Order: sequence, then C-alpha cells, then structure tokens
Amino acid sequence: MDPYPDTSDVIVVGAGHAGCEAALAAARLGHQTLVVTVNVDHIGEMSCNPAVGGLAKGHLVREIDALGGEMAKNIDATGIQFRRLNTKKGPAVQSSRAQADKEQYRLRMKRVLERQENLDVKQAMVDALIVEDGTVKGVITSIEERFLGKAVILTTGTFLKGLIHIGLRNFPAGRMGDPASNKLSDYLRALGLGVGRLKTGTTPRLDGRTIDFSRLTPQHGDEPPVPFSFETQAIMQEQVPCHITYTNEKTHEIIKTGLDRSPLFTGVIQGVGARYCPSIEDKVVRFPDKPRHQIFLEPMGLGTTEVYPNGISTSLPVDVQFKMLRSIEGLEQVEIVRPGYAIEYDYVDPVQIKPSLECKTISGLFLAGQINGTSGYEEAAGQGIMAGINAVRHVRGDPPMILGRDQAYIGVMIDDLVTKGTQEPYRMFTSRAEYRLLLREDNADLRLRELGHEIGLVSSEAYEQFEQKRKSVDGLLTLLSDVRLHPKPEVKQTLEDLGIGTINQPLTLKDLLKRPEAELKDIAQLENRILSFDSQAARQATILVKYDGYIRRQSEQVERVKYLEGTRIPEDLDYFIIPGLSNEAKEKLSKIRPVSLGQASRISGITPAAVTIIQIYLKKWEHDAKE
Repeated sequence: MDPYPDTSDVIVVGAGHAGCEAALAAARLGHQTLVVTVNVDHIGEMSCNPAVGGLAKGHLVREIDALGGEMAKNIDATGIQFRRLNTKKGPAVQSSRAQADKEQYRLRMKRVLERQENLDVKQAMVDALIVEDGTVKGVITSIEERFLGKAVILTTGTFLKGLIHIGLRNFPAGRMGDPASNKLSDYLRALGLGVGRLKTGTTPRLDGRTIDFSRLTPQHGDEPPVPFSFETQAIMQEQVPCHITYTNEKTHEIIKTGLDRSPLFTGVIQGVGARYCPSIEDKVVRFPDKPRHQIFLEPMGLGTTEVYPNGISTSLPVDVQFKMLRSIEGLEQVEIVRPGYAIEYDYVDPVQIKPSLECKTISGLFLAGQINGTSGYEEAAGQGIMAGINAVRHVRGDPPMILGRDQAYIGVMIDDLVTKGTQEPYRMFTSRAEYRLLLREDNADLRLRELGHEIGLVSSEAYEQFEQKRKSVDGLLTLLSDVRLHPKPEVKQTLEDLGIGTINQPLTLKDLLKRPEAELKDIAQLENRILSFDSQAARQATILVKYDGYIRRQSEQVERVKYLEGTRIPEDLDYFIIPGLSNEAKEKLSKIRPVSLGQASRISGITPAAVTIIQIYLKKWEHDAKE
C-alpha cells in the first residue's frame, strides 16, 4: 500500500533560499504544500558567504518583502552588521547589505517553515518526476517513495550532479557535507530539457582565534542599523565589525606556484564560472598588474569563532590555500577550519521556461533558483516567491502573475532569463534595469505592496502600515507644493544662513527643495509642519522632488512601450508561416516563444523590423478571425 496516498497542491523540491520562499508563498496562500529536501537540518543554509543583500541584491530582498516573503524578516532577526552601500551616489543604485549569524539564520528559517500552516517537510532525495501526458503529477524519491502533487517546483541549487573540486581531487556533493543529486538531471534530460553545466566556488573558513585583528582595519556597520523589512521596527541583536586586509605580491606568487594543480587552470573544471565573482587565482592571472586584492573578514556568527574571508574564493589545493592565507597581513598564524572549494553542477537552460517560471513542455512543473542559471541567495529567493505564487495560480486555474521590467528587479531578472537565457551564472546588477530610477530599494513597497496584499501574502495589518506610509508621503508632497515662500527680508536671510541661495520672487517649498544644495531638514526651519512627518516619508518625498524630471522621463518611456508589452502573442503561433521574417528570426522566436511583442523585441537578433512584421501579421490574423 502506498504510504502517501494524499495529493499535495504544491511540492517543492529543495529548501534553500528559493525553496523556502516558494514553499512559504504556496502555503500562506492556503494550499497544502510539501517540501522535500535532502537534509532538513540544512533548511535555509547559507552555503557561501553569510550575508544578504548587496548592490542590486538588496533591491531583490526588499521586493520579496514587499510581496510578502520571508528573507528580509529573517535577516533582520539574525543580522549582526547592517550597512547601506553607495550612499554617496544616486538613490537608484543605493542598496543594503547585512552580515548574518549563519547558524541563527538557518535555524530561524527552519522554525518558520516547521510552524507554517499548510506546510509539511520531508527528508528525501528526489530522483525522478511523475509525468503523465505532458503534465507533472508528483515526485519519486531514491527509496521509491511517491509523493503526488498538482504542481512541482524544482529548487535544486548546486545539487544536480554536484561535483566539488579541491586541487586536483574531486568528489560528488551538493555542497560540502551533503550528497549530490545524480539522477534527477538525467531524468530531466530524458524529458527533453536542455541541461548545461555551471561552476561556482567559495572561500576557506578561518579560525578567528588565530587572526591578529589588531593589525587590521575594522569596518563597522551603520548606527543605527537600517532594517530590510518594511515591517521591522528596529534591529535588536548585538552588532559586530568586519575587518579589512589585502593580498600582496607574495600571496600572488604563492598562488601562481599552485596553478599546475588548479582544477580551473588544468582543464579539470568544465562548467562556466561567474565572470563577476572570480576566484582569487583567476583574479591574479587576469589582473597581473594589480599588486593586491581586498579581503573582508566577515564573522560567521555571534556563537562561533569562524570567519569568512570574502574576496578569496578558491579551489586551489589545501596546502596552497594554507600558504596563501598565511602570507596575508593579520593571517600569519591563521588556521583553516574548512577549505575553500569549487563546485560544478547542472542547470536547465531558462529559455525553456515561461515568464511564470513554468516549464514550457511540462504542465505544472516550475523551476526556481540556481537550476535556472542564477547565482546568489537573493536571485534564488526572488524566483522562489514567484514560483510559489504561480504554482498556486496554476492549481487554481488562474492566469500567472508576471512582474514587468518597469515593476521590479525580480521582473527584470526573470525576463532576462527566459528571453535571453544564460551561459554563465546570472547575477543581478542595477545596470540590467533600464528603468532603475523607478525601481529603487526605498520604494519597493510602493511598487509591490498592494499587489502582495491583493494576492493574499501581505496581511491586513502590514497593508494598513503601508497605507499610512503612502498617505504620509502624499501629505508631505502636498504640503511642499502648497506652501509658498515670499521674498521677505527674514526669509532671504534664513535661506542665506542655510546656504541654499535666496529668492527674488515667490516660489513653493517644492521648487526650493529641487535645488541641489537644499535639504528637507533645512527647509523645515521655514515650515515646521515638515517635522511632523517621519523619516521614511521625508526620504521618499525628497527623492520624488529632486529627481522629478528624470522619474517623469522614465515613466514616459514605460508608457511608450506598454503597447508592445500588452500585445500578446498566441502560444502556438507558427512563426515559419509569417512572410518577411528571416530564418534566424523564425528559429529564435520558435525557441523562445515570447508571450508579447515586448518580450519578442528583447530577443537577441530580433530587429524592430521583425517586431513590426509580427505586429502586422497579428492584426491581420485577428481581422480574419473575426470574419
């Protein structure tokens, strides 16, 4: 008798950052959800650096939070250093980053999943899917357990045929200490999916008791620390510093002596690594004229002495790692707790999935995270929450929720993946977003909170808090527009004292704030009602006023392309019968299967002329269908 006769609405395979967000979203939307993971003690594990956020990644975390996800709350509850990055640059590229207590981050996320209503967790290795007539029906584990489900989300991370490299020695593993999944990717190939090979890596972990921190430069976090989640009022746990050191020419010479035993430089590693996050040996070879490379020594938690040396990811032999580390200032007596390593793993070419993250050829099968070729906890989590939402919508028979490139970095990322694919680990950058001034970290709630509430992931209490913020911002903007200054002597004198020039004719506070040298706190000396608004409203209003022209310009750009984005293309359109399209265009369009003219226009090699041809054909097709 089958021990698991019940059918779950959603089955999530894997419980990393994508799996956690996918499972929580599905369960919180009221659907029975099952998580199947290799090791339940490693739910929410930070396999690489113990940190959340960073440039552009912080945007993703806040968007996940705005939609009702968990990552921001989890780092707020377990973060031990918070920093705002790029604060001297414009608001579009400012981001947040936080060091996590690695163990506490994992334990809290595990607790959240275990206590979530509608959510069950099982420890097992999934070897195959149950697929009937092109529809997924469940999963089969390595011990022949069969779990039935109406939708399945694969969030396999680096586990698909994972192979760890340390020097010229290698062994199968999903990450250090966990077994690889060696059968599932073969099964996906058998289903007809294109599977490729990628590579990533991590640093050695160091014993902090053997580091001479007195010789290093401390890097403290912000005071007070700024939370990630829009619901967190304050960070309560102890905060600690990181420390900065550098490699040197001796370090680089030691690294060079080990290149003949490097799996990266001897051709042992076949997978493609992240161009934007190279190993230290790759940095030394690619940038031979650079005398040093920066290293951030990041504490891995309040209850451990382990330290993560961010900046020296490596797969060199352990003896070379040891000599390399001991050549660095402050690390002359350092001991390695865990060696650094590279890991190769299989991934699925993401052009084979829809913008909903559902597989094009297998109904009900969703993919999220590194299986789609991305790199990073935040990228994985962003896909995870969308996969969870859309798996539920698939079960309900509702249309998928797809975020546009003008709505969220999550939308930019998914559109990039499904439209262009990737041959290297995909990492989010602010430069990937053409509307980045609209997609700021600070306004993620204004962009997505209402949507999160509508679909059922944002509670009424959290939504009410958001509504108060929105009303506060609108109220401050109204005040700035309504209050006019007149060129009275006392007003002129105050303006000169504040260093923001003078006025010779009446103007509004809003116009005054547009001046580069003007700050809202200074203008408050002329209108004390400004002081009644909180810091969030003040920041929002200041950005909207100072960047008004740029924001309006980007909004106009969005409006101009809305027609293309809104013009849907039938899923079964035969591009080979459309006259005027080149053979290359027909092949690419048939492979990608864009859902709209907008997506078609972003496919590499698809010209504006080709988009116009499709547009004309669709109009003719619609006209003929009506007659």
